[in-house]
Amino acid sequence: MLKEKLILASQSPRRAEILTTVGWEFEAIAANIDETRFPSEEALTYVTRLAQAKAETVAKQIRSGVLVLGADTVVVIDEEILGQPRNDDDARRMLSLLSGKWHQVVTGIALVRKGDVSSQIKVDQETTRVLFAELAREQIDWYVSTREPQGKAGAYAIQGKGALLIKEIQGDYFNVVGLPIRLVYELWRTQWSVASGQ
Repeated sequence: MLKEKLILASQSPRRAEILTTVGWEFEAIAANIDETRFPSEEALTYVTRLAQAKAETVAKQIRSGVLVLGADTVVVIDEEILGQPRNDDDARRMLSLLSGKWHQVVTGIALVRKGDVSSQIKVDQETTRVLFAELAREQIDWYVSTREPQGKAGAYAIQGKGALLIKEIQGDYFNVVGLPIRLVYELWRTQWSVASGQ
């Protein structure tokens, strides 16, 4: 069913693990783009812009006809966008903000197929709501000490020790991990798989 190999425009081990789990063959190439958010840029616009920029940057490096997947994930609470924490103190700040509240995990995805003259691009996004348990300071300090928050949007990993902090989710679990794989599959299936006979 998934006969076409992807180029993943990311070095994220979590996204790689999801693709491996569903049996989607891929190669990972880091995009290394500027991820600075524009002033007043909303979360949905931000993640879809970065996802497309990642995919297009990598597409320029490879041969025509290959399909490239870009993705970017942020956490949003009270209209504040939380990316990856800068340090342990920033991780503690983020976890304190999330404690006892609902927040949104927003992922933008982009599929780009490079052509000889132009590229075909398909962009979409997924949003999942997540409720954190009330966290005592000792719990936050313990979690930060595990080093797991580093490199994670919102300073937690639902697929790791961070699962102990989460009370409820509404929506796509894999989106919270970092890649809404069902959405990626649907975009690929409706856009290209029928045409290519896969």
